[in-house]
Amino acid sequence: MPKSLLKINIANELDVVLAYRRAMQLSEKTGMAQANQTKFATAVSEICRNVVEHVGNGTIQFGIVEESGHNYLEAKVTDRGRGIGNLEQIYDRARYASSATARGMGIANSRKLVDFFEIKSEHEQGTAVTLRKRIPAQSPVITKSVKEEWLQEFNEEEGISPYAEIKKQNMQQLEILEKLRLRNLEAEQQLQEIRRLNLQLQQSNFEIQSLSEERERRNMELQKVNADLDDFAHTVSHDLRAPLQNIGGIINFLENSLQNGNNEDATSLLPMLREQATKMDKLITGILAYSLAGHHSLHRQIVSIRTVLQKVVESLYVPAPFKIIFPDDMPTLYTQEIYLYQIFSNLLGNAVKYHDRPEEAIIEVEYSLQSGFIFFAVQDNGPGIPPEDQEHIFSKHEALGHNRTRSDSSGLGLAIVRRILEEKQGNVWVESAGRGTRFVFSWPANEVVTESEEAE
Repeated sequence: MPKSLLKINIANELDVVLAYRRAMQLSEKTGMAQANQTKFATAVSEICRNVVEHVGNGTIQFGIVEESGHNYLEAKVTDRGRGIGNLEQIYDRARYASSATARGMGIANSRKLVDFFEIKSEHEQGTAVTLRKRIPAQSPVITKSVKEEWLQEFNEEEGISPYAEIKKQNMQQLEILEKLRLRNLEAEQQLQEIRRLNLQLQQSNFEIQSLSEERERRNMELQKVNADLDDFAHTVSHDLRAPLQNIGGIINFLENSLQNGNNEDATSLLPMLREQATKMDKLITGILAYSLAGHHSLHRQIVSIRTVLQKVVESLYVPAPFKIIFPDDMPTLYTQEIYLYQIFSNLLGNAVKYHDRPEEAIIEVEYSLQSGFIFFAVQDNGPGIPPEDQEHIFSKHEALGHNRTRSDSSGLGLAIVRRILEEKQGNVWVESAGRGTRFVFSWPANEVVTESEEAE
């Protein structure tokens, strides 16, 4: 931070002369050589003259600055003019000017005469020019008492005393005005801070309102989930009770048959008992699969769709006449394999189970890539699905309530498929008009693995 020595108002040519004189006196007192004294004073007068000619008034403040272990005599000339917006052009013009008095030479010459030169200028905000000349290392330390002696000497100086007295009074008034200006700036800054805080408060209120709306939305979703869960629990309990009641009835007949010695009747009841137990097991397995569908923590890995399809087909009971066709060039994904296995297992399994003409059955798997999704399709030439049932088949409640005559079906397969695809931001739908059914589902294409990624 500079140690201030004195400050002079610059408003006319006499002020420029005074600034030159003080620059010479201060540079001399700090121990500079004669040549450096002249260079510093000349640079100061050039900048001060620019202020008078182009702005009308400004100030110059002298001080001592320490930087990088060296002391410098500093003169800082400031004004409140319109600013200098073409400094580089001024420097270039002065560099090639043939006359030392050409326009812009004052700034360029001053820049060459000092050890440090800096201009800070903003449009309509004024200009500040800082000039520094290095003080010799052997110069005495400038203490507070030394500065006071210098100022006393300047005040008692003859030759410009009337003007200097007026200048002194003007400087005192300017200092008061400067303090008022600084207070006004501080008040303006405080006002801007208040405005900023008010804006933050408004933003906070908006965020609180948004959070309240989000909480209300989540509460509504939770209520819907709870109601959905209640309905699901009621349906599940009803469907579980049916095979249990059938098993109870079969056991009663079995006991009576054994007590009466009718071993043949008892033996005939065993397949019925096994069928009901299988039906109940499938239902429980389906409920468990539905509850697990959509878990975020499932492991992801590189998955070949063709390999998944082969595993699914091998796991199904497919009658000999059936033809299951899928392309050789199926994509590879980085995803949860169990999800794709469950989806294809349900879709292909349904196509096999519900086909009414096994001797001519054809099931085809297709895929296409568009709009950021892979679209997979499983199509069969079976009996089809009536239009009025096409949306209901994806509901877990409706699924539980239909097709209960098959012991190898939980009735939850398509509900599981839809829930998995909701987790993956995909979709599933059915297309069927008359014979034949086409199930289509979408999968995010950003999980596709390229050949180079597979090689890695």
